[in-house]
Amino acid sequence: MYTAIVFLPLLGFLIAGLLGRIIGARSSEIVTTGLLFVSAVLSCYAFYDVAILGHAQIVRLAEWIVSGTFEADWTIRVDALTAVMLVVVTGVSSLVHLYSVGYMAEDPSRQRFFAFLSLFTFAMLMLVTANNFLQLFFGWEGVGLSSYLLIGFWYTRPSAVAAAIKAFVVNRIGDFGFALGIFGVFFIFHTLDFDNVFAAAPAMAGKTFLFAGHQVDILTTLCLLLFVGAMGKSAQIGLHTWLPDAMEGPTPVSALIHAATMVTAGVFLVCRCSPMFELAPNALAFVTFIGATTAFFAASVGLFQNDIKRVIAYSTCSQLGYMFVAAGVSAYGGAMFHLFTHAFFKALLFLSAGAVIVAMHHEQDMRKMGGLWKQIPFTGTMMLIGNLALTGVGIPLLGIGAAGFYSKDAIINAAYVAGTPVGTYAFTLVLIAALMTSFYSWRQFLMTFFGPYRGAQADAHDGHDDHGHGHAIALSDVHEAPLTMLIPLAVLAVGALFAGALFDGIFIGDGAKTFWHGTVAVVAGHSAGGLESVPMWVEFGPFVATILGFAIAFYYYVLHPEIPPQMAARGGLLYEFLYNKWYFDELYDFLFVQPTLKLGRFLWKFGDGKIIDGLGPDGIAARVTDATREAVKLQSGYVYQYAFAMLLGVVTLATWFMLGGSVTFMAWVAQLRMAL
Repeated sequence: MYTAIVFLPLLGFLIAGLLGRIIGARSSEIVTTGLLFVSAVLSCYAFYDVAILGHAQIVRLAEWIVSGTFEADWTIRVDALTAVMLVVVTGVSSLVHLYSVGYMAEDPSRQRFFAFLSLFTFAMLMLVTANNFLQLFFGWEGVGLSSYLLIGFWYTRPSAVAAAIKAFVVNRIGDFGFALGIFGVFFIFHTLDFDNVFAAAPAMAGKTFLFAGHQVDILTTLCLLLFVGAMGKSAQIGLHTWLPDAMEGPTPVSALIHAATMVTAGVFLVCRCSPMFELAPNALAFVTFIGATTAFFAASVGLFQNDIKRVIAYSTCSQLGYMFVAAGVSAYGGAMFHLFTHAFFKALLFLSAGAVIVAMHHEQDMRKMGGLWKQIPFTGTMMLIGNLALTGVGIPLLGIGAAGFYSKDAIINAAYVAGTPVGTYAFTLVLIAALMTSFYSWRQFLMTFFGPYRGAQADAHDGHDDHGHGHAIALSDVHEAPLTMLIPLAVLAVGALFAGALFDGIFIGDGAKTFWHGTVAVVAGHSAGGLESVPMWVEFGPFVATILGFAIAFYYYVLHPEIPPQMAARGGLLYEFLYNKWYFDELYDFLFVQPTLKLGRFLWKFGDGKIIDGLGPDGIAARVTDATREAVKLQSGYVYQYAFAMLLGVVTLATWFMLGGSVTFMAWVAQLRMAL
């Protein structure tokens, strides 16, 4: 069963990728989507069998690498942590496949698209079922490759190609640290097998080794290096710049990357390696700090974005920060719970945004929307449910709410209960981020579905260019998306509403210890999700933040919609700072991109052009070619010319002998005889 779960997407990739042109686009869609749904159904059973019944196991597929004392088998590790990820990955991926049937209906290369989707899913499944660091790294890099192919799927668009390259390069930076961490793990423990490494980790607590010329704590260094890889994959601050640009890919790709697969790999890695992180408190503090800072940063950037997909992209970045905060304060169950619920409502939001974009004839600028509720009420309802889940709408005293209410509030509580300086820092920032999340989420919803329709107006923007297509669209031309796109929205909406209430008890409640038994996701003695009692003001803090954020958005975009354009026109330092994403891209361009381009241009013009080419192809080689070209002209092929040349030679030789050359020649022969 577990082998089928992992390899059915690979089979779909091979069929669509190798035979797509033969069997056609429709058959490719049916095969890949059908195999993903089979994998999803099996994953649901695996979740019940492993996480609920406790039948964890390791399935050995084959011997992989044997080199000296190093051994790495190809195995499938199935425990509670894996079971959760199997449901998330295959569930969302199968719905994205179905959604793509409608979204990509007019694309002539959709068999290639479906092949890439299935390859992406297979790589992620290899990652989450790995039983050693090397196999995990294989899936890790496979996801990176697949994301490059999908983000740049429309390769005729320069912006898509640039976004794909950016994602690939930025992730390679994080993966460099990840690879160093894996090398360090093998150097210290002489194995990459999870169980063996985690069992030996306590013996290394407090010990140091030489790294980069300094004596440093072993486990802290290894955990930080592994976390660098997590920062790249999960788009944490500093290595986040690729994630918003990934919106250049088709909307189903955005949903798959942001909701269930690539960006959650970093959170999964930290939870998988929790036995090591628990022995490295400084590394955990750093994880908490980065997560909280990212949650605040991304939420602040999302406040004034106008591209409907970019708003959700920064929301993803922010929510990933929440997950790392939970992991950093040892609430691994809370981190995985939010990962689980986030998959439902974030996929719902992205796919709903895609339905809006299709209805608007591929317009993405929210300033050209408004009043769409009457035209596409089903899509509006789905996005409403997604916003309720994302903002964590619920009633604290009754414990009733949408999915995000349970998982996000648990993380905020866990940060408060941590009682450490970095925990207090995280609690403050994620609470503020909850307010900003509510504002930008309801801003997006209200700008899109309420107020006057602005699609037929001329481009009266504030001077910033998002993804508007610059053409007027009549409101009567706006219609609901095809049924194949709407069915996945309905399924995801159910999860966004009820997943929190249904699974709260086993992820972070009374059943958490039983649920996580046999896995390394939660270390004994630590809170599963911040379940300790908290003051009433802490419990009501997220609720107040959500209500306040909605009230501000309602005031500006329903009661007084004329104010935001005026504020945007005036600009201001804070507005420009947030709109331009804290100027990270500009800073990186100044520090890294431009110096690299200048160095490359210098090496090209001077090193390659003047030195290498000047001395080589354009120098000595060119002169030899010139001389050869002239010499070749002597070989005409005419016999009379050769005879004439021979005659000239005979005359020259005879003249030389007549002028005394024979005497000199005989003297030279005599000297040669004497020498011999």
